Amino acid sequence: MQIIISNRSKEPIYEQITNQIRASILSGELQEGAALPSIRQLAKDLKISVITTKRAYEELEKAGFIYSIVGKGSFIAEQNLEVIREKKLKVIEEQLTAVIANSREIGLTQDELMQLMNILYEE
Repeated sequence: MQIIISNRSKEPIYEQITNQIRASILSGELQEGAALPSIRQLAKDLKISVITTKRAYEELEKAGFIYSIVGKGSFIAEQNLEVIREKKLKVIEEQLTAVIANSREIGLTQDELMQLMNILYEE
């Protein structure tokens, strides 16, 4: 597992860690039951505060992506990928609804919006 931290990102470091681990789980790169590096080891590897890595792991645990066993570490939890997919689809629908409303406000046609979407999707 490789985590890349960007100091130029507006996203807090703990969120960068959380998002990258979450993406690795959802892509199947990290399998159920796999051990994550210890909070201290990850902090050392990334050259960041232990508090930051602890917060990232806590967020992942709250969201059900990992679980921790005292004295043993943190592990990838079993994922119900269908439920996660449905949640993501709901978020996408909400975002697209806002995009369509904004497009209509400036007079963008559906074809123009689709062209823009196709260009961005290819990137």
